[in-house]
Amino acid sequence: MVDIKIKITDREGVAHTVLAPTDMAMNLMEVVKSYELAPEGTIGICGGMVMCASCQCYVTSNTELPEMSDDEEAMLSEAFDVKDNSRLGCQIPMTPDMEGLEVELAPES
Repeated sequence: MVDIKIKITDREGVAHTVLAPTDMAMNLMEVVKSYELAPEGTIGICGGMVMCASCQCYVTSNTELPEMSDDEEAMLSEAFDVKDNSRLGCQIPMTPDMEGLEVELAPES
């Protein structure tokens, strides 16, 4: 089992350094939920199906991420508080390459 360290800043501005497993096919949204870094029912509302933007986050590190899919781009084009570094947490898989990832959760819309 390989865990990676990532830093997640919650919606109150509190930074959390957490260990994320890379052997469970988890994504960032699921890590946020498992550590209860956002109130239940406010993140991952669609279950990670790219049908809402409740897991939007701002990537603040230089971590190389997978290319954005057309579905993710379309969902972000309709979301609130979108920035140039916005991504959907459900589309960021927890792999060894994500070691050192730093994100800030977008405000609840």
